Order: sequence, then C-alpha cells, then structure tokens
Amino acid sequence: MSPFTNPPARGKTERNAAVARLAERQGGHVSRRQLLDLGFHPRAIEARLRAGWLLPVHRGVYAVGHRPSAPVDRARGALLAAGPRSALCGRSAAALWGLQTDWPAPVEVISPLQRRLPTLRARRCCTLLARDIRTRGGLTVTSPARTLLDIAPFTAARALHRFHNELRMRRLVDNARLLDVAARNPLHPGARRLRALVSASAGEAKRSSLELDWQAFAQRHGLPPHEMNVLVAGRRVDVLFTPDRLIVELDGWATHGTRRAFEDDRQRDADVLAATGIPTMRITYAGLHRRPHEQVRRIDAVLARRAASHPLASRPFG
Repeated sequence: MSPFTNPPARGKTERNAAVARLAERQGGHVSRRQLLDLGFHPRAIEARLRAGWLLPVHRGVYAVGHRPSAPVDRARGALLAAGPRSALCGRSAAALWGLQTDWPAPVEVISPLQRRLPTLRARRCCTLLARDIRTRGGLTVTSPARTLLDIAPFTAARALHRFHNELRMRRLVDNARLLDVAARNPLHPGARRLRALVSASAGEAKRSSLELDWQAFAQRHGLPPHEMNVLVAGRRVDVLFTPDRLIVELDGWATHGTRRAFEDDRQRDADVLAATGIPTMRITYAGLHRRPHEQVRRIDAVLARRAASHPLASRPFG
C-alpha cells in the first residue's frame, strides 16, 4: 500500500484519496493551490500540517506522508514550486541528461519569470525559446545545448569536452545548436567556451568518452603512432598500432556492460585474430585511470614482441 494513503486524519475521505493520487504523479508532492482546488479549506490544510501528513518542502509545496529522497522526485517538487513555465537547468539538467551522477542541492531551475524561492536556486532568463526546453521522464528541462551553455563557466575543459562528445554520440546535440544558443546569449559567461568547444570538435564525435581519455593517456606516456576508429577485417576497432599490429579496445560499461555484449566482443576479437593475426588488448576505465603504467608496460611488451616476430609486417589492410 502506498504510504500516501494513510493520513493521520479521521477516515479516508475522497479528498484525501485524491491528494494521494495526485502526489503519486508528482513525486510525492502537492501544492497549496492544488489542495484548495480539491476543496480543502485553509484550516484543513493547517490541520494536516500539524498532524505531519503534509510536510512543507518549498513555499506553497508540501510532501505527502514523507519527504521524497529520490533526486527525480525532489526535482518534481522543485518544478511544482517554480511554476509551469520553469525547467530544470544547470547541474540539475546535466544530471537529468545523464552527464553526471550527483544531483546538486538545492535544485536548479530557470524561468522567464522572476522566482523568489529560498529553497531553490532559481534563475531568470528572458531569452528562453521553445527550442531551449525539453521534456525528459516527465520533467521539463533545458535542452542539451542550453544545458552545456549553463554549465560551461564552472566545468573543467576536459569534462566539458566529454559532455559535448557524449551528447553528440547520443544525437542529442550538434554544433549548429551550440552556435545558435551561444549567438542568442552573447553575454552569457558560457557562450565563449561553447564557441571554442565547437571550433575544437569539427570532426566526428568519438564513440565513447574513454576515447577522449585515451588520447590524453597516449600523449602523456609517449605511445607509438596509432590510428583510431579504423576498419580491420571489416570491423571497426578503437585503436590500431601500426606497423607492429596491436589492437586496443576501450571497454566502457555503457557499451560493454551486458553479457551479450561481453560475448560479442570476445567473438569479434577472435574473428579479427583469425583473419589478420592481430591480437587485441582490452583496457577498462579503471585500468586506464587507476593502473596506467601497467597498461603502458603491457602495450610496450606486445609491440616489442610483435616487432621482433614480424619486422616487415606493414602491409595495408581494410
């Protein structure tokens, strides 16, 4: 039974049941305006507040029965307090789009109207257009392009590049949208960084954020020349060292986190080895970031052995 259906009031009235149903749809929250529309007298609302059935969360917004702990439920309460023309923005939007796992406190919202909400981080913006707002999981949120604009001023360049690449890979943003939102907000502190981001990423998006990490890793450790995202025996591989012939596949959980994907990857490695004789080394996120010197030693050892065994192995392939 839902915890919202047992208020400490006498009996279970139809109005109480209506509140419970409404709260279920709104992440455990109702607004004072909604309670009045359901026929509750202000004194009845005060009585339920004293009894603990309603718990104040934001100005004019209450939790029913208990304060929700899930971030998305807290976000629903924040949007209810901020009003119908508001949307999640900044780090809250970044969390909803899956760019980060931590949700900020307080929740960040944006609106074309002035909102004075001490329990929220509310921002007013008069340049918001319909294309700046999306709906995700039933929550209104700034578009990926607008979200990148808002988080750009306080996000490290490497992380911002990663977020941009991920959104491009998921086909949620493109450089034209970034230039559009930057042009419409020239005084925004993130506009200059977005333009620089577009200039630095004119090519195709990398297939995973690990590929961005690999580039820095390879440069830092002085690895030999190699190619990325090339076809070998008809299959696209992450990294190919030539002419010594070693394939490195970068295993991120998002791409390889299922049993089926695990089996498919190993089958692909075997097929490439059988067709070309080129071995495959797989490196995980943890291996790349927590044990980098171990990976370098292995790569150097394989390349040295391959060079000794196949000194002339430099013919092209596809």
